[in-house]
Amino acid sequence: MTTSSPSSETMSTPMIPQREPPDPRRGVTGWLRKNLFSSPLNSIVSLIMLAFAVLIVWPLLQWAIIQADWLGDTRQACTGEGACWVFISARLESIVYGFYPESEIWRVNIVFVMLAGLIAWLVLPRLPSKGWVALFALTGFPIIAFFLLAGGAFGLMPVSTRDWGGLMLTLTIAVVGIVGSLPIGILLALGRRSSMPLVRGVSVVFIEFWRGVPLITVLFMASVMLPLFVPSEIEFDKLLRALVGIMLFWSAYMAEVVRGGLQSIDKGQDEAGMSLGLGYWQRMGLIVLPQALKLVIPGIVNTFIALFKDTSLVLVIGLLDLLSIIQSGLTDPEWLGYAMEGYVFAALVYWVFCFSMSRYSQRVERKLHTGH
Repeated sequence: MTTSSPSSETMSTPMIPQREPPDPRRGVTGWLRKNLFSSPLNSIVSLIMLAFAVLIVWPLLQWAIIQADWLGDTRQACTGEGACWVFISARLESIVYGFYPESEIWRVNIVFVMLAGLIAWLVLPRLPSKGWVALFALTGFPIIAFFLLAGGAFGLMPVSTRDWGGLMLTLTIAVVGIVGSLPIGILLALGRRSSMPLVRGVSVVFIEFWRGVPLITVLFMASVMLPLFVPSEIEFDKLLRALVGIMLFWSAYMAEVVRGGLQSIDKGQDEAGMSLGLGYWQRMGLIVLPQALKLVIPGIVNTFIALFKDTSLVLVIGLLDLLSIIQSGLTDPEWLGYAMEGYVFAALVYWVFCFSMSRYSQRVERKLHTGH
């Protein structure tokens, strides 16, 4: 009995496609060779920096995480050799809310949630109606936040700004200062470049005056001397005076940042708008300012970061922000000797907010970098 052998077509199998040879420039090895060990000098510098990082980072990790104490309510819970984060957890409520009444903290939490939601909606891509959300954030949200935090209406218990403090006060000053200083700075920058001598002179005097005095002096003036220049029956809240002083101070710096962007725009852009019959504000709003603001995003965000960190200076007029609340907690006899944990926690909070602003600004720069 004979069996028929399968045909050659049945026996043939497809060949595996030819693959590229391993590239030593790819993967982890390739990245290390390209970025850290590309030359003998770079290799020596990389090894020195790695050794330095090990000597610094490992003891820091041991102190902050491995040997740290995390749980407890009193000083007696700190029995290890590392950091005592019990100090932070035991005083977390005052660090976040200051002296806000405990029964009304839910109002602050609502404001926090609304602020986080608005920021997330504006930051995350591909979410609809960003224009309407931005308009609500600039108009409706401040009104809602004011009535929730201050109270005195809609059946809410009034809470004096003297009881505001901690992270809540820091965010309030920072958000109001940022939102208020940018438009004022833009107007001052346009005024300094105006062809009308009076407008230009007023803008120059304003900018140079506020840039020529320290912020601490401005806060002292707003807190101590401003009431002397207003009628006695008018009483300005201390927090409101600080907010006005911070807005005016940083708007002068913002004006110079924006003016640098305006000077970088070719005059032909403005002349092209004039040839189309556009008015001054149409040319500025539709042609010149969008290009100028795109160029100075790093400077604008740098000013915002400096403003956020300078909120700690309100301590000099008796307002207890995040850092001030932590410092006041360190004077408690029960927690003497734990200053390091408090300052590290404050530095971490400031870094998280400042780094977030920096990273978002870089993303906006990449998104708008379409003309080069």
